Amino acid sequence: MRIASHPVIEDYVKGKPVRFFFDGEEAEGCEGEPVAAALKALGVKIHRYTVNRHEPRGVFCAIGRCTDCVMTVDGMPNVRTCVTPLAGGMRVETQDGLAPLKARRVE
Repeated sequence: MRIASHPVIEDYVKGKPVRFFFDGEEAEGCEGEPVAAALKALGVKIHRYTVNRHEPRGVFCAIGRCTDCVMTVDGMPNVRTCVTPLAGGMRVETQDGLAPLKARRVE
């Protein structure tokens, strides 16, 4: 699900493979690609749930203008994943309202 060639960008070069963590599970993406792109390649569509109605949200604008793709990254909530470059070792968590999903779960 990644771009192999691009009709406008002739010298498209993807970053080296890196490991990161998504909701506690190890995953792989390409260094420097947007976190949202790495998640899309893994089939992830839900990045957060809304505060009041607990509705799922994912990538909408993909240019950092809206907040649909915000997630908790390395412990910081509300990070726009569509414009945040992926780095090895990152910890990316689905966000529930204003906190990581697991922090709000009732067991």
